[in-house]
Amino acid sequence: MPIVKGYQQLVADAMAVVKTYSVPEVLARMGDPAVQIVDVRDVRELAEGTIVGSLHAPRCMLEFWVDPASPYFKPVFADESKEFILFCGLGWRSALSAQSLQEMGMCNVAHIDGGYTEWLKQGGPTETLEQQKARRKSRA
Repeated sequence: MPIVKGYQQLVADAMAVVKTYSVPEVLARMGDPAVQIVDVRDVRELAEGTIVGSLHAPRCMLEFWVDPASPYFKPVFADESKEFILFCGLGWRSALSAQSLQEMGMCNVAHIDGGYTEWLKQGGPTETLEQQKARRKSRA
């Protein structure tokens, strides 16, 4: 069966309709309570670290976690006062994810251009999973 629309076209189509932030734009909003950064990478990719303060919502579960009718719903995604800024490794999966969430009705979603790779290149703050767990535990 021939592929009639490849991944590059799918990503280009998503990029045309989703809000995209540069790393400096997201860095300027770090710590803003109206922003929730969301890591959509696979759990195996988390070994390399993540963005400080991000929430892990794997791409394979994202739509299920967002939909209140789903048995997997996560209430954090119901907070309409927040903007959810997604990222992945290169910005491809996060663009597709943001497009999918927009199609579901979310208007408070965007993604980071270049993903975690660009974040690291530009010196954005990161944390290990252990640091993230300790930070969350200290807030509880």
